[in-house]
Amino acid sequence: MSTGRLVILYALFAGIATLCNLAMQRVVLAWGTGGVWLMAAIAAGTLVGLVVKYILDKRWIFFDLSTGIATHGRKFSLYTAMGVVTTAIFWGSEAAAWAIWQTDFARELGAVIGLTIGYVVKFKLDRKYVFPD
Repeated sequence: MSTGRLVILYALFAGIATLCNLAMQRVVLAWGTGGVWLMAAIAAGTLVGLVVKYILDKRWIFFDLSTGIATHGRKFSLYTAMGVVTTAIFWGSEAAAWAIWQTDFARELGAVIGLTIGYVVKFKLDRKYVFPD
């Protein structure tokens, strides 16, 4: 796959996962407001975004056709571990935007900025450790 096509697909999938993440956050935040609800929304959104991105990346970015519960479990565990640092970038950016401006727009913009930076770092880690050639 050409570099240009890879970048476009990866960005598209990051966008899809981001939209899923933010949609889940809105669902959770519809139940309540405040710090506890915000943290629950961020956690739920992150989980949904992670699963969506793993499924898309595995098949369409890294062309991994492996099957089986053990294989998926190992790879998803590694994929998740690579996401720990990048999730900290995302959460920190989103929480900082909320703390500074305390608006949904700022929180979501902070999330998008954090996710963008995080996805670049995550691609490099996944290519090296989760889905090596």
